Amino acid sequence: MNKDTIVIREIQAKDNLSIEGVIRACFHEFNIPLEGTAYQDPETKSMFEAYQEPNSIYFVVEKNGVVMGGGGLKPLAGNNKGCCEIQKMYFAPEIRGAGYGKLVFEKCLATAKKLGFTSCYIESAPQLKAAIHIYELYGFKHLDGALGNTGHYSCGVWMIKELCD
Repeated sequence: MNKDTIVIREIQAKDNLSIEGVIRACFHEFNIPLEGTAYQDPETKSMFEAYQEPNSIYFVVEKNGVVMGGGGLKPLAGNNKGCCEIQKMYFAPEIRGAGYGKLVFEKCLATAKKLGFTSCYIESAPQLKAAIHIYELYGFKHLDGALGNTGHYSCGVWMIKELCD
């Protein structure tokens, strides 16, 4: 019997190419616009470096030594009101539906609280219905427009949650 080894850990420099591939593949799979999204974001090519700033962290899911997805958080760009953004949460089809995305999401929320953020913001694409449903289950509320200055003008779904205990 073959047992898979699954690890959720902080991103390392060696993960850049792998997580970039996972992120970009999701855009093509779900027919998400490439312009004005994480697809064109310069950080997508250098995820490890992008999450070395204070109060920033990115987690990857590794299955049998292969990076299969991840998600992270940073202070929301252009917003100094204690708000973070959960961002670049994408997973390969092989691990979707197995609960690993939910674990990464919960890890991001717990880390946001630990870092002292008072609210959490998410931008998404309408095509990512399963992800949006999970955000709603966790108490994220829809907004009429974007917050901050993420540069992701093609997302179309904006949500926020207060991080009260």
